[in-house]
Amino acid sequence: MLGVKLFSTRVARTPVLLGGLPRLPWAWAAGGALALLASCGVGVLAGPVHIGFGTVTQALLAPIPGLGAGISVDPGQANILWSLRFPRVVLGVLVGGTLAVAGAAYQGVFRNPLADPYLLGAAAGANLGATLAIALAPGTSVFGVNVIPLAAFVGAGAAVAGAYALGRTVTGLRSTTGLILAGVAIAAFFNSIQSYVQQTQTSSIRQVYSWILGRLVTAGWDDVLLVLPYVVLSVAVIFVHRRLLDALTLGEDEITSLGISVRRVRLIVVVAATLGTAAVVAVGGTIAFVGIIVPHAIRLLVGRSYRVVVPLSVLFGAAFLVLADTAARTVVAPAELPIGVITAFLGAPFFIVVMRSTRGAPL
Repeated sequence: MLGVKLFSTRVARTPVLLGGLPRLPWAWAAGGALALLASCGVGVLAGPVHIGFGTVTQALLAPIPGLGAGISVDPGQANILWSLRFPRVVLGVLVGGTLAVAGAAYQGVFRNPLADPYLLGAAAGANLGATLAIALAPGTSVFGVNVIPLAAFVGAGAAVAGAYALGRTVTGLRSTTGLILAGVAIAAFFNSIQSYVQQTQTSSIRQVYSWILGRLVTAGWDDVLLVLPYVVLSVAVIFVHRRLLDALTLGEDEITSLGISVRRVRLIVVVAATLGTAAVVAVGGTIAFVGIIVPHAIRLLVGRSYRVVVPLSVLFGAAFLVLADTAARTVVAPAELPIGVITAFLGAPFFIVVMRSTRGAPL
């Protein structure tokens, strides 16, 4: 008991050493929730078939006992909403929120403002793992769990571990760009293997290529149910550790003096972020720069504390991706752009600005 009390006392001292950790501003939390609701509304209403707001509201209320009595919705429109638009928007929420919070977690763990699931090679590793599962073991499950997200997680974990090991060997992770260069190298290696697999497994090349650039086109409730447990676990673990991510800004010596294992915190957070990234890549493909755009925008507007950045990244990341997906399917309608094209178009210049402005500034 004495040891537990001592550990709790040391953890409690951390906010004092940090000069006081700000709580989540409720105005920004409410703004994030409103932005998410508004983006979901836009995502549901946009489409080649016009469906009014009243019909959407009725379709949502109809299945609820007591509230849906007497409500009649056109069967064709109800089918469009429940089979296509609702699951696609929900999947966009899960993918966007996970990529944004994973980017914030990587940046905090590695103390690198340019860390991102895409740039660290996690997305490339997840792509390779999912490609191998699609090409070599389609429809396979392990203990009742679809093998695609499991294979994607293995690939993403291998990529992140390789980037971390290479960056640490070359630069000791002190350089702002060292880890990113290592991630780019690992991603290039994994992409070469993936290209080889695609060329040798031509029967599945179209299915693989359709989500390499990112897509939510084939989203259904099966995809939502597949990714949901991984996303919930990943976001929950990162959320619980958000205060320790703040403590990491003190440096390893200071954290160790508080009785906190830096290695353990890093391992748990990296595994959680990688698990979430692997899961959403398995269903949504490679969607770059969400993990850079959203956390950095929140830091610029609200503050650097991860007690603020983590929850707001979930809300605004989800809203951002739903809007990006809506743009992807309406800009060149009736055709559809890969969602990765939209996020890269917005993210590439944002990344350049971040790279030029940080110059090793602490997170």
